Amino acid sequence: MNKALVIIPTYNEIENIEKMVHAVLSLKQLFDLLIIDDNSPDGTAVKIKELQGTYPSRLHLLQRSGKLGLGTAYITGFKWGIKHNYDYIFEMDADFSHNPADLEKLYESCLNGADLAIGSRYKSGVNVVNWPMGRVLMSYFASKYVRFITGLPVHDTTAGFKCYKSCVLKSINLDKIKFKGYAFQIEMKFTTWKMGYKIEEIPIVFTDRREGKSKMSGGIFNEAFWGVIKLKSASFFKNYKKAENGFATN
Repeated sequence: MNKALVIIPTYNEIENIEKMVHAVLSLKQLFDLLIIDDNSPDGTAVKIKELQGTYPSRLHLLQRSGKLGLGTAYITGFKWGIKHNYDYIFEMDADFSHNPADLEKLYESCLNGADLAIGSRYKSGVNVVNWPMGRVLMSYFASKYVRFITGLPVHDTTAGFKCYKSCVLKSINLDKIKFKGYAFQIEMKFTTWKMGYKIEEIPIVFTDRREGKSKMSGGIFNEAFWGVIKLKSASFFKNYKKAENGFATN
């Protein structure tokens, strides 16, 4: 039986986390859930520990000392998932901007041959709800910019709702991933593509958070803007190497 792990990084998500845990762990497809909390002062980790009594074998928590960046949170989670022999490893947000029910669509995509399945806001038009128009345009044209600069054949290059086959993550030198914010999401897709893996985009509807505060900042956008230029350079990509079993399948 395939093992599937959903990774959710958190910082001050007390308004959302209990509902999110129940939503993910009540799906028909059995997913395990790993929360990586960056020392949230609002009690997010305390709530997770309470919920572990309800889901003792499926809900896991890693606590870090502070805000260390989205990218490093996911890399920590990837390594944990690989160590614990998961076959499929997911990324998603805690704030319900990603619909938990869509996890099953991404899972099916990977079962049917994709090595990386992306929940895409822009595969079939612009499917974003409750964002100001300025932010929609910035996000949409950021993806256009990434495609133009790098050649990456993905419509939603900054998407953070994804499913990887674990063989993909095993074959990437995760310690060489450089970026922490939006550019982390671009870098991981770009690396997966350059290594020859099959990427599929699954259309989703992205709904901006209703509770809690956004973690977006100007620095995140700046990192993404300049990061894609670095990604394009051959000297950047030579840091990545396939593992010896690189393209083995699960």
